[in-house]
Amino acid sequence: MIQIKNISKTFRQRQQAFKALDGIDLDIAAGDIVGIIGSSGAGKSTLIRCVNLLERPDGGQILINGTDITQLNSKGLAQQRKKMGMIFQHFNLLSSRTVFGNVALPLELDGVDAAIIKQKVGELLSIVGLENKAQDYPASLSGGQKQRVAIARALANDPHLLLCDEATSALDPATTQSILQLLRDINQRLGITILLITHEMEVVKAICNHIAVIDHGKLVAKGTLTELLTENKHPIFQQFINTDSMTVPPELFIQLKPDQAEGRTPLVELELTGNISFDELIDTVYNQLHIPHKLIKADIEYVGKTSFGKLLLHLQGTDGDNDKAVQYFNKRKIKNAIKGYV
Repeated sequence: MIQIKNISKTFRQRQQAFKALDGIDLDIAAGDIVGIIGSSGAGKSTLIRCVNLLERPDGGQILINGTDITQLNSKGLAQQRKKMGMIFQHFNLLSSRTVFGNVALPLELDGVDAAIIKQKVGELLSIVGLENKAQDYPASLSGGQKQRVAIARALANDPHLLLCDEATSALDPATTQSILQLLRDINQRLGITILLITHEMEVVKAICNHIAVIDHGKLVAKGTLTELLTENKHPIFQQFINTDSMTVPPELFIQLKPDQAEGRTPLVELELTGNISFDELIDTVYNQLHIPHKLIKADIEYVGKTSFGKLLLHLQGTDGDNDKAVQYFNKRKIKNAIKGYV
């Protein structure tokens, strides 16, 4: 549906050139939810603004359903933009208009009949859960409610694409999750393609099917979240996987010895990097290898059926059984280290 081909953009400040985008290529399928992630200044906002030509690139193509919008005249571009809703970080609502008036504005500007506007706005407010706030003003709304109004307004012209520019950055974690769930529901209910930019890994994990990583204006990685985490293609994903060594609980630490001795069994730290699920690992140790064990601690994140994170496992079988477990970990390429013996 969307093809971004070799997009570049250079800004000039104080006679110095700054390349915000450098040869970006990215395809986005119809109905997908794609997240563009990167640190501040990486070029994320510039890229999303290039998609609807709020920022015109220096070179390259933006193809929407086969049409290169960089070649359209002002009238043609205006028609294309009607089918691209945009949601901003700070809502951009008109304080002098009610919730109804803010959502109705795009339709009024398009000359839609008042009766149709009334029906349409009512439907949109129902979708975002604000049907009882139609006559309220933005000043009386919470941040999450303001963003719901902005989402309803972005849907007014029945867009096929929704652009989200740090849409949850100004919200608290609980409100962020509710807005992300709303966006996913809209995607599934209406089939709208969503392209969002964020610097928050939690946002990516919660909603995105595919990820693109931008660093210093270059696209450095793309794929599903599971693929990128498993392949660990870019340092940004270290934010997702905790690489710190796990601390041993005090009651075990005082018993921990560096050398194996009779009656002592190994305390093993394991790291899951997407090659096996946590449930499969524990099931194999207990039901297939039949090794007694105790799960001491686990810090696991789930992405679909894939597990990432670390755990402390106290193997309590015979020396031969415990060695068999370590051999299994190595065979499955599960990073493991013996912290000591208890």
